[in-house]
Amino acid sequence: MSKELSRVLPKGTNFEAYHLSTPPTVTDALFHPPAQESTLESEEPRPTKPLRTYCEKHFLALSIDAEKHKPESHGQVLAFGLEIYIYTTSYSTTIFVAKADSTGYLSLLDIPKGTPSPIREVTVAFIAFLISTRRRPFKKVVVNLFARAQSQYLFPGSVKNGGKHVLDDRGLVKWWCRVLNALVGGSDINGINKAREDWFSIYGYLVVPGLDEYEARSFLPRSNTNEMTWRLGDPLRQMSPYMAHPGLYGDWIPPRCLIPTYPDDPKARFIEELEEATPTKTKLLKGWTTSRTLDEFWEMMAFRQECSSGRLTGFIWVVFDAKSPPRSTARPDATALPTPTASFNASDVPLPATLAPSELCYTAPGPPDTIRSELIALRRKRAKKGLRGRIVPRQPQIKTHNRTKFPDRISTRYYYWPEAGRGQVVLDESGYNRAVELLLHLEFAKLDVAITSTARWVNEVNVGAKWGLEIVGLREKPVQSSTSSSNTGGAVNDLSGMVQRKRPAENVAVNTLGAGLVRKKAKTTDDDDDTSASRQQAAQPQVNVLGGGLVRKKPKPAETKETEA
Repeated sequence: MSKELSRVLPKGTNFEAYHLSTPPTVTDALFHPPAQESTLESEEPRPTKPLRTYCEKHFLALSIDAEKHKPESHGQVLAFGLEIYIYTTSYSTTIFVAKADSTGYLSLLDIPKGTPSPIREVTVAFIAFLISTRRRPFKKVVVNLFARAQSQYLFPGSVKNGGKHVLDDRGLVKWWCRVLNALVGGSDINGINKAREDWFSIYGYLVVPGLDEYEARSFLPRSNTNEMTWRLGDPLRQMSPYMAHPGLYGDWIPPRCLIPTYPDDPKARFIEELEEATPTKTKLLKGWTTSRTLDEFWEMMAFRQECSSGRLTGFIWVVFDAKSPPRSTARPDATALPTPTASFNASDVPLPATLAPSELCYTAPGPPDTIRSELIALRRKRAKKGLRGRIVPRQPQIKTHNRTKFPDRISTRYYYWPEAGRGQVVLDESGYNRAVELLLHLEFAKLDVAITSTARWVNEVNVGAKWGLEIVGLREKPVQSSTSSSNTGGAVNDLSGMVQRKRPAENVAVNTLGAGLVRKKAKTTDDDDDTSASRQQAAQPQVNVLGGGLVRKKPKPAETKETEA
């Protein structure tokens, strides 16, 4: 893995890589099993046997030497972390990107502008490394992740570091699409292109709940080839092992059996709600009562879990379809195939005269007492013997090294666990969870505190033993143009060579109007002045004044009394 990482990191930069992993262990199936085909109408529906699934966990962390870039600081400081789960069955391999986070201390490297992001390049290289080492003949590989914007995932307090650049919801979905586009559309790195070799097809898929196809298309990387390699929608029917075998599971598979359930996944939490709200018999026969199709599920998903928090989220897949196994065209040996006369000749297989034809396929069981005695003897063999005798005390054993139990076989029909794809430290499930949980309880807000937290995590993961891979970047830095710098040392963007000026027009004909087309302005006279004055008066609002005959005065009180007298 050190070669793959050194190819993508900037030349001359020094890193320390820490790779943890677990052996493949049996876990819960990702897909709910469909119902069995019942022969009797009155028979209760039963689910089929879940697919045997193995899970393998990987954690990659990168650190830099803070002393080289900041003399007052001494020691390594973690800069990036990535957690990936690998689920394998006899049908396919699923690589699920669980978490990815940075501390922001990569800014200490002073990487020149224009250099590809080390975080993005390391993520692509590590996923490509896992694809290459876990590849099995004629088995498809699926890379899946859920993009959700959050200030910090793995490194507590890192959001307080001013050097950390936190992407918003739209920026994060676009960033992950660009990351996985290197697997879909190719890259200039040999390790990444090696993971793309000899596949039948490679396609990327994107679903943004709450957006239509026109709005979601803006998140895809802009390229002419991406229109053919990226698709808007989900590949769940293509991923499902039940759709590939209609003879065993039937032609119709409900959506509940097509959607995988990962840990800490909003889809899994929503599926759990639907499972609890639907009776067992109904969901086995007809599926969920609310989401009968995948389109309805994604439409309801826009109003559930993290998808309804006001921020955009994205579900991204990259499906590597394997080539189908070649069909055997060679005919078997003619001597191995019996002829019709030989296969139906009764003289070749002599039958005893004492056996009836029905007894050839069925043998009567023994007496009930014999069967009962055999069962009792079998139970006695399986029963554990009780402890007897004196109790001998023994001294407690101190754990001095890791005692992880490895699988007996490297390759089975359910998983492939090569030595080249394992971590530097292989832990069991509890040890791995303890290492990741320890990281979530440390602090990375300030550089000095982050250096102390890094040293503690590195020492406790491998019980004090030194581990880690020293990686030196080999990727050439981008060449800066001579016009981008001046004598004063300030960077100046000179666009004079890129701006195209408009050419001056030569021998441009002048349009001259004839005498008949020119209209002179009329002279103003006294009549025109009176007319303009009357127009101004007409424009002013008029006041209605009543005449003297229309005004009725109110009589005075004194005059009214004299008239009455």
